[in-house]
Amino acid sequence: MDPVAAPRTAPAEANSAPLLSPSQGGTVSSLNPPPSDALLSLISELDRAVEDCNCERTTCDSVKASLERYIGPDKPFLDASFLQPKQGHYARRLLHRDPAGRYSVIIMVWGTDQGTAIHDHGGLWCVECVYRGRIRVHSYDIGDGPSEHTHSFQKENTVIAGCGEAGALIPPFDYHVIENPFQEAAVTVHVYGGEMSWCHCYEPSQDGGYERIRRDLQLVD
Repeated sequence: MDPVAAPRTAPAEANSAPLLSPSQGGTVSSLNPPPSDALLSLISELDRAVEDCNCERTTCDSVKASLERYIGPDKPFLDASFLQPKQGHYARRLLHRDPAGRYSVIIMVWGTDQGTAIHDHGGLWCVECVYRGRIRVHSYDIGDGPSEHTHSFQKENTVIAGCGEAGALIPPFDYHVIENPFQEAAVTVHVYGGEMSWCHCYEPSQDGGYERIRRDLQLVD
């Protein structure tokens, strides 16, 4: 799943309740469901995948392989509390924060017609995998805009990704849009190379380009 203009109802990977405290490491969420054996096993694999962080491509390949191994139509490991859509915008929930700060795992739920603006990932690598449903992903190449303070974007490709399909994003090649144009809610698992507490999103400007805006990212219950 490699990286459409998104619906304007939801800015890039933002909206909702305050971030959990950075001091809370381990498998956590504000709902505190007990982790399944499969989830604990996946976290152990992710720990091993990020042991050598010197090569982002190697790390992403290992993380991607782990997600593909554990995610499938008949491989549930998430508590139902993680799978609930949020009215008005997508939901963003913390599943796991590595105590050493090497990575974090976020669960995102996309209702029908919910999506993001064009955005980056705050300088972090990211691996994304569809847990349930389908999403549509548009990837972009960034360029100079019509003025000094704006950018242009050229769409590179569009893919529809279903359950178990994954892709990796490594800056500076990480500009994309995620959206759910389908009737069924979609759930995605995102592994970031750290805690992604902010990102840049790009909104259309009056000069025909895109203005870069920093957004602080938040979590829902």
